[in-house]
Amino acid sequence: MGQASPKGADMTTGTILFKVTHPKSQQISYLFGTHHAFGKSFFDTLTPANKALASCNVLIKENLNLPGHEAQDIINARSSTTSWKSYLNKDHLDFVNTLFANSPTNYHKMTPTELYVFLNRHFKEQVCLNKDGTDTHLSLDDYIGSIAEDLQLKLIGLETTEAQIALINKDVEGMPKKVHKKRLANIINMLKTQNPNNCQETDWYRQMDIDYHYDIPCQNSLILTNRNEAWLASITPLLETNNCFIAVGLSHLMYQCSLIVQLQNLGYSITPILLK
Repeated sequence: MGQASPKGADMTTGTILFKVTHPKSQQISYLFGTHHAFGKSFFDTLTPANKALASCNVLIKENLNLPGHEAQDIINARSSTTSWKSYLNKDHLDFVNTLFANSPTNYHKMTPTELYVFLNRHFKEQVCLNKDGTDTHLSLDDYIGSIAEDLQLKLIGLETTEAQIALINKDVEGMPKKVHKKRLANIINMLKTQNPNNCQETDWYRQMDIDYHYDIPCQNSLILTNRNEAWLASITPLLETNNCFIAVGLSHLMYQCSLIVQLQNLGYSITPILLK
């Protein structure tokens, strides 16, 4: 069965913030699409998003950073290690050793997929966004969480960090070793050359000129479709009795399986709020 685009939302909305209301409820909630590489300096410029967050009593995030259950804790607790000499040449291995010299995470216990994800985000933060010392939070999601804590909002996580790490690895299960090696070599070379020509994704997000493709089926069931369905089951009861600020990765607001389309199908009105 076909699914329509959200009423009032053009295919290209020019925003990453949406108001969520229901005709049978007085509650006003918001959906905010995040990009995990962005942080404080970006969110501080979004006055409507900050006002929306302050008007809510619940923040819903993908996950909560609980002591003892953060990514570094999960990785460091492992007994197995990766033989990086079989994935990286000497020059690239030296680069990674230097990069992790003062890190709390033991990268020797990372999987090749986890190292790639880390390096990819590091590239976006350091090269594309040129994050400075004031951006102390690891991600945009974490910074929003810190504001919510200051506002004394109730914080709810949709899944555990353990589950997220398992998903990252399962998503590329069976990937040949030569592909892992090529991906790692490419991202390390990008970091070494500091080449900003590979920053289209962050430029696109910053400009917010986004086509949400509500008429296109989701292509990744594991990362998008299944998670969105599970998240919706947790989100909808909260929307009925709270003003919620829902901060999730932007891709979860895109395509036919998006939280936006699914909420509309449940009778919710989704209204884009311009941020610039």
